[in-house]
Parts: sequence; C-alpha cells; structure tokens
Amino acid sequence: MIIMHVQDKLDATGAADLKEDIRRWGRELGFDAIGFTGPDLGNAGLGLAAWLAAGCHGDMDYMAAHRSEAGYKRAEPEQLLPGTRCIVTARLNYRVASADSWTVLDDSERAFVSRYALGRDYHKLLRQRLQKLTERIEQATGPYAARVFTDSAPVMEVELAQNSGLGWRGKHTLLLDRDAGSYFFLGEIFTDLPLPPDAPVTDHCGSCTACLDACPTAAITEPYRLDARLCISYLTIETRGAIPEALRPLLGNRIYGCDDCQLACPWNRFAPLTREADFAPRHGLDQARLVELFAWTEAEFDERLAGSPIRRIGHERWLRNIAVALGNSARTESVLQALRKRADDPSPLVRGHVAWALARHGEVLN
Repeated sequence: MIIMHVQDKLDATGAADLKEDIRRWGRELGFDAIGFTGPDLGNAGLGLAAWLAAGCHGDMDYMAAHRSEAGYKRAEPEQLLPGTRCIVTARLNYRVASADSWTVLDDSERAFVSRYALGRDYHKLLRQRLQKLTERIEQATGPYAARVFTDSAPVMEVELAQNSGLGWRGKHTLLLDRDAGSYFFLGEIFTDLPLPPDAPVTDHCGSCTACLDACPTAAITEPYRLDARLCISYLTIETRGAIPEALRPLLGNRIYGCDDCQLACPWNRFAPLTREADFAPRHGLDQARLVELFAWTEAEFDERLAGSPIRRIGHERWLRNIAVALGNSARTESVLQALRKRADDPSPLVRGHVAWALARHGEVLN
C-alpha cells in the first residue's frame, strides 16, 4: 500500500502503484472498472458548441449553460476543480435479469421502462461510492483536492471515460466496451493527484449501423450524432409540455426512456448482469400493464416510485406518457375505459394526450 502525501513527489513507480491501489479499492466498493485521464478534452468543446448551435439539445437549456471565456465549462475540467491534474472515471453495470425487453416492446398492452430506471435511482448510490473512494484514497495519500460528479454538474462523462480507456463512443453516442456493452452508469472524481492517464481504446463499431437502423424516431441522425429533439428518452423524460403529435405513434409503449439502440447493439450480447440489488426491478415495472399504471393516483405514484429516477418527471408527465402508449395500444375495452376515466383530468396536458389517444381508437370527445 502507498503511504505518502500529495505534496510528496510521486515517481513513475509510486504513481503506477497508487493507480493499482485505486482500482482495487474501486472493485472493493463494487465498481466494475476504474480508469484515469487528464483534464485535456481536445476538440470536444468544439463538437459540443456545434451540437448546441444546431439546436440538438432541444429544451435542455442546462446543456448550453455554464459558459466560460473559452467556451463551455463542460469541456474545461479545471473550471470545475481548479488545479485538476487527474480524473478518475468509474463504471457500474446496471443490467438486470428481468423480463426480456423485446417481449415487453412487442406487447402493446405492457409498459416499457428503460432498464436503467427499473430500480432505485443510481445518482445517490454512485455518488456515495465515489465519495467513499475519495476518502479511501485520502487515507493513503493525505489531504488532496477532489470533487465527485454523477450527472451533478456540467461534465462530458462519455468523453472522459473514453479518454481513460473505459470504452469507446459508439455510433449511438453512448460509451461501449467489448466486455460490458453499454449497460452501465458512469461517474468521475476530479483530483489534483499527479497520476498519468490510461490509454484510450480504439473504436470497434466498424461498419455496423444497427443502432441507427433500430432507432424508432431516427434520432441518431448520423453516426456519433444524436438529435435529442427526436429521441424518445428526451420526449418522455425531458420534455415538459406536449409531445409532438407526429412523433407520438413512434413511441409505441415506451413510457420512460428508450433502449432500442442498446438492444440492437451486438456488443450488448456480452453485457454482464449487475451485482447491485438496488437496481433490481421494483413494483413489477419490468412487465407492468399500461392500464394498471395509468390508474395510479398521484399519492400512489409518489409512494411507489420513491427513490426511483422516474419520480422526478412527476405524476402529470407520467400520465401524459402512458396516455400516448395507450393510444398506440390495441383497442380493447379496458384500454378505452382507462382513457375515458382520465378524459376530464385536471391537467390540460393530460387531457390533451388522452383525447389524442381516444381519437386513435376512433372516439372523439365532445
């Protein structure tokens, strides 16, 4: 074990040993992989600026916030932690042994929830693990500067993870690994530790276009470029108002997020199952029926989805999303009755989507 203070000079051997210690401590905390990279993101900031200028972020104004004199803080780690010298990246698998995704997607009366959201919200768990890792490092090095990130600040996490050797950016824009696919969460620790970076891995997508071909809304407009305004995850999670009518039929029964690009990716055939019990499906969400979920009151929604990432969209958008799915569902009496019961919902947003769904089944409200 390395015993030293940050102010002491780390030679090449000491730095290599400390990196291996950090990897081991990370595994002990449940992380599936740990990588190291420096703060230089190269031309990533230019790519981000072009993507934002094209409006591909839609209503996600926070993506365009956090400006700096040079561009965007997302591409400048030292703006987030002055003196950043090394960024520790971490990967945590979330794939669960639940109902087959394609089986659920093929049953229009069931609700599809993105696999990452079936269990407890990953943000708190991942942040706590990263914080424990920073504390474990401090026991060996003495005081040092560190800041933990889990979607909590403007961080280009895929770019950092790619630079640190945890995988490569797939054509669907997600990080890919030959052994783990893409079913994992990412987190980072910005530090002032003088540790050398790991080598990036090469791209292994080749000529494959499975993710582009599978996207229901053609949101992957070209390899490595996603237009969020078309993405079902954006439409069901980020969009606060009405879902564009032209896109509603394409959502199918997807009520929270979309995994189609990942499901189609050949590398995910090798994705291992998670070891985290907290990510296991709750309340049967991996195979729930739309009619049952549509009947939840706001109190039931808040209670049953406590600790779930889904809860953040609120009951109103939950009902909006399910109304669209019911409009795309088979025309059965139970579906029609469920929609009719919400026809006078207090929310204009819900009423509008219910009216659309009923019209899809041949019923027009007065």
